[in-house]
Amino acid sequence: MTQVHDNAGEHRYELTVDGQTAIMAYTDEGAARVFTHTLVPPELEGHGVGTRLVAGALADVRARGLKIVPQCPFVAAYVERHPETRELVAE
Repeated sequence: MTQVHDNAGEHRYELTVDGQTAIMAYTDEGAARVFTHTLVPPELEGHGVGTRLVAGALADVRARGLKIVPQCPFVAAYVERHPETRELVAE
């Protein structure tokens, strides 16, 4: 299985599946990672790629001891559906 990768130079997490790359853009504000946009190529939609991307990114954020600001509606919806991630949301 392909892993989620933090492309820090581009300020985004990436997940490549079948030659297509889904991205989740972010900016860092202090100890918070602000997720601004998620893009899943149409060919990958409906296959759980976006969910895997968010899950991998949040695991990385947790490991780094950071908080998140889910400005992106997709990330916000993921956090709403997964209560175990809510402690990552910055106050």
